[in-house]
Amino acid sequence: MRTRSPLPPDQRAPIASRRGAFDGALRTARRWVDTESAAPGAGQDDERDERVDWLRAAPFVAMHLGCLGAWWTGVSPVALAVAAALYVVRMFALTGFYHRYFSHRTFRASRPVQFAFAVIGASSVQRGPLWWAAHHRHHHRHTDTAQDPHSPVQRGFWRSHMLWFLTPQAFRTDLSRVPDLAAFPELRWLDRYDTLVPALLALGLFALGAALQAVAPQLGTGAWQMLVWGFFISTTVLFHATVTINSLAHRYGRRRFDTGDNSRNNLWLALLTFGEGWHNNHHFFPGSARQGFRWWEIDLTYYGLRLLAAMGLVRDLKPVPAWVLQRARD
Repeated sequence: MRTRSPLPPDQRAPIASRRGAFDGALRTARRWVDTESAAPGAGQDDERDERVDWLRAAPFVAMHLGCLGAWWTGVSPVALAVAAALYVVRMFALTGFYHRYFSHRTFRASRPVQFAFAVIGASSVQRGPLWWAAHHRHHHRHTDTAQDPHSPVQRGFWRSHMLWFLTPQAFRTDLSRVPDLAAFPELRWLDRYDTLVPALLALGLFALGAALQAVAPQLGTGAWQMLVWGFFISTTVLFHATVTINSLAHRYGRRRFDTGDNSRNNLWLALLTFGEGWHNNHHFFPGSARQGFRWWEIDLTYYGLRLLAAMGLVRDLKPVPAWVLQRARD
């Protein structure tokens, strides 16, 4: 026996439409916290795949807007110190481990050490270690060609600086590029739920500010101020400093080596990114833990790795071979 719908067709359609919109929003929200949840049809429409997905990018936009909260919270020495410290620690985790360790395997570390720095790197809101390494290895294979997702030569400044990061094509982790890293289940879990770490950091900073306001009001800080400066501002500055290597280090600076791409050495970017600005050096020989090949090329990340090696936390830092220095133009 057929059961009639209690609603006529002209009323059922709007309800179905609203339900579809709700399901779509739910899928998007799930993709904010679970990077293995791909949109239906993702990867099948190349044109759509390369457009910015503003809905999924909403948390990234909100992070930038959160910086405006400084107008209301003001600033204090302790908030600035926390923001600066988080910039330093996370920049080192990104450059030393996300880049030189996970992407290029230029030294060795124990499983607990690699996971600890993977967690710190994930707090930078630059996704998980497998995602970062997979995209970076792809960049090295196709530098400044049409297949390079963030080449300023091919796609212009804004696309290379940040817009590529917000496309469906860039959200996915291609595990076939990182089989060595995909063997670690804890790294795969962290890569899948990478937004959990920055969310916990933000909550921790809010709680820290509230606690300091209660026990040490003379410091002039509070929950919202610590959140704005320690998380929103520090993380936003960290992101844009990191991606200058994509957008600026392939445009401005000196070329010591003929690498077949447009990579360049830039002192100012090297200072800002703890040594990553020696980008032409790196593209000529990415297998070294040191990117400042000459003694006068400041490479703070390498100095930090040397310190960790002295402490026994990392080992077998790969040096710059003599033949590489002999090929240098200066």
